[in-house]
Amino acid sequence: MRINLTKKDLVNSIYMQVGFSKQISENLIDEFFSLIISNLESEKKLKLSKFGTFSTRLKKPRLGRNPKTRENKTISQRYVVLFKPSKEFKDFINSKDNA
Repeated sequence: MRINLTKKDLVNSIYMQVGFSKQISENLIDEFFSLIISNLESEKKLKLSKFGTFSTRLKKPRLGRNPKTRENKTISQRYVVLFKPSKEFKDFINSKDNA
């Protein structure tokens, strides 16, 4: 089993299971991702029922160090995306037999 799930895998899955053409499937995936991104930009939070919540947080500037050269640099402030899985998602993951 592959570790990474690619956009191409998602397009092929929609193509096979729903029956949309590959072009329509790809447009559907692109629109879904752009909807998530635009919602996070405007609202700073996105909740997908029974999956989890995406949110953004502003990280303050901090002092960092290049481990190779040991040079100190200031890491600028930036937004990071956080994900918190829902209870249903956690229960689903933990109910699988890990053996």
